[in-house]
Amino acid sequence: MRHIFRRLLQTPIFAATALVTLGLGIGANSAIFSVIEGVLLKPLPFPEPDRLVGAWQTAPGVNIKDLNASAGDYFTYREESRTFEDVGLWNNCAAAITGLAEPERVTCLTVTHRTLPMLGIQPILGRAFTDQNEKPGSPDVVLLSYGYWQCRFGGDASVLGRRIVADGKAREVIGVLPRDFWFLDQKADLVMPQEMDRAKARLGGYNFQAIARLKPGVTLAQANADVGRMILIEQRKFPVPPGFSLKMFEEAKIGPSVRLLKQDVVGDIGKTLWVLMATIAMVLLIACANVANLLLVRAEGRQQELAIRAALGAGWGRIARELLVESVTLAAMGGALGLAIAYGALRLLVALGPAGLPRLDQISIDVPVLLFTVAASLLAGVFFGLIPVFKYAGPHVAMALRGGGRNASMSRERHRARSGLVVIQVSLALVLLVGSGLMIRTFLALRRVAPGFSSQETVQTIRVSIPEAQVPKADRAMRMENDFLDKLSAIPGVSSVSLTSTLPMTGQSSQDPVFAEGHNYQEQQLPPLRRFDSIAPGYFKTLGTPFLAGRDLTWTDLYDFRPVVIISDNFAREYWGGAAAAIGKRIRLTPKTPWNEIIGVVGDVRQDGVDQKAPSFVYWPVLAKDPDGGAAVSHSPVIVLRTSRAGSESLLSEIRQAVWAVNPNVPLSQVQTLGAIYEKSLARTSFTLVMLALAGGMALLLGVVGIYAVISYAVSQRTREIGIRMALGAQQGELKIMFVRHGLLLGCMGVAAGLLAATGVSRLMSTLLFEISPLDPVTYGSVSVVLVAAAMLASYLPARRVTGVDPVEALRAE
Repeated sequence: MRHIFRRLLQTPIFAATALVTLGLGIGANSAIFSVIEGVLLKPLPFPEPDRLVGAWQTAPGVNIKDLNASAGDYFTYREESRTFEDVGLWNNCAAAITGLAEPERVTCLTVTHRTLPMLGIQPILGRAFTDQNEKPGSPDVVLLSYGYWQCRFGGDASVLGRRIVADGKAREVIGVLPRDFWFLDQKADLVMPQEMDRAKARLGGYNFQAIARLKPGVTLAQANADVGRMILIEQRKFPVPPGFSLKMFEEAKIGPSVRLLKQDVVGDIGKTLWVLMATIAMVLLIACANVANLLLVRAEGRQQELAIRAALGAGWGRIARELLVESVTLAAMGGALGLAIAYGALRLLVALGPAGLPRLDQISIDVPVLLFTVAASLLAGVFFGLIPVFKYAGPHVAMALRGGGRNASMSRERHRARSGLVVIQVSLALVLLVGSGLMIRTFLALRRVAPGFSSQETVQTIRVSIPEAQVPKADRAMRMENDFLDKLSAIPGVSSVSLTSTLPMTGQSSQDPVFAEGHNYQEQQLPPLRRFDSIAPGYFKTLGTPFLAGRDLTWTDLYDFRPVVIISDNFAREYWGGAAAAIGKRIRLTPKTPWNEIIGVVGDVRQDGVDQKAPSFVYWPVLAKDPDGGAAVSHSPVIVLRTSRAGSESLLSEIRQAVWAVNPNVPLSQVQTLGAIYEKSLARTSFTLVMLALAGGMALLLGVVGIYAVISYAVSQRTREIGIRMALGAQQGELKIMFVRHGLLLGCMGVAAGLLAATGVSRLMSTLLFEISPLDPVTYGSVSVVLVAAAMLASYLPARRVTGVDPVEALRAE
């Protein structure tokens, strides 16, 4: 080992080049593996996580893949299940907190009393919920997260028994959750009990998410069969809601879809991460090929030394062992450098917090990642170390004792191994560049998609939360929201302002069945579900969504409770063939509710992101009659403002002043521009694009360096030959072309092999692409041209050195 380290110190450029190359390759692989291990492989941090499931259902009859749970499901599972040991419901929510400091809107969870204990979560201070807290009319209580307890109460243990005002309702603090409280990737400041009234439970109302713990030994197939049995029991056990019939629920074909809870947490990010892992692994292969080329050159320079040692009695095994130990030592040092690179990369990744990447706080350099890095380093060391071992440690090494004379010449065979490695590097680089090129084309295709609104950078959005306990009546809440809009419209630079219940690109809209007048439905048939939103007048003008026919809502429509509605263009085309034909037609939610006249048709909006089709949409007035004949309005709407000052601190300050001038107890939250929401919808594509582009760039750089090194070494080894050729009349330009032609040949061979490999590998990326074929000719052609041009440049630079060869000195060299 002392001999190896001394020799590495004697060649610092070689050692530094090999270490940096390996460090980048191994570090990138360790970083991606730590993401995969933290997101996909690491079990959920709950007791016996393999028994925890998401109790989903499906309803293919109304085209719903994942159907949430209802109160009826909850009571049926508790009373009838043969496979669930425990079951709980939960939901996300938000609450307006007043009385502590400035009013604020905080994230919350509502859970049934067994949900947290099922996950092994117990308060570190106080007590958990009981079944009494779940019953209607029970005292209002709340659990605090550790962070909220520290932030708002300074970690004071006397917080128990104190009351905080959430949505205008005083709730008693009964406990504080642990510091490491983690609930399925949901972040919550407060946890409140979900009240469940069995006497009022009905079919439908799929407004909750359900989790369950399987009994020991129960399989997913058995659990799904049990849920299918319970669905039939539930349909006979609970009454149907007004305006519906049992046959409608039967026509929906509701069925079981129980799956591991981890699948709910992780989602479909696994495909993206494994594609990234495969691409980064190719970078490591290219790095290994590059280092193997360096070692070949290094071993070739030691041929006489190795031959003398062999002549003095050193066996093949001893020479091979030394060469292999040297390569493994380099790999180990490269692995240590790679760990440092991976650590920095992960810190940056967590700081950036890319949207759509779950379990971000679970990603770390832990024991499995360390073991992976060690294994990757050893395998890499053996891989690139065996090539010079087989080539230069064999018995024929003694022939090198005759080397160095004037009759020595560079044979094709001596170049073959290095050239082969360069071809491999170029072919792998092409595969990676094709992948990054396809993602670039996908990103550009997504950018060209019309989202349904315009100039999103000039649209400011902000959610206001009116405490319902303070303003319980819908008409008063609507008047207050109207006052907000009046104050905000007076802010300098604001051209239009409105409000909505949900924003586009968030995928948060609700859905209900919609009956269209003049369309025959089979008796008691449930029509397809449609997405819907509640809006105020001026919403589409503020967003920049065009009207294709008809008119906008007016404030008179709202306050007079006129039965009017606006629909999207694809809804109009589906039912009446076009926007103009839909004006004057009527729709309703149930066979028992009044008809609503369609007064306007607007352009389609990509509600779920630009990579998803625009759903058929119904836009109801934000103030409307509820099914019981009273008034309903959103107490937590999103206000949208169109202004050139969007995103500025001065605008936000003026917005706060305007809102608090109407009601100082209204918290403001989710302050962002529509442009930021649009960019967030592209976050996963952007993340994949950046990672593939980095991998492709590293591969291109390493491939170019490989070609440069081979041609440069060929020039240095053929100096005497160049001198002879020049002495015999060869021109410098001809000699340059000879070397450039050799580098270009290697590049073209690598491109040809890479094209064959890319046609197969790129098909694995098809789920990540948008309106781009995995065999896109533009991408393949562009990448091939770039690589051939890079190969030509990498060959030309060292080939220029032939102009410095003096024929007389070259002939005198030996």
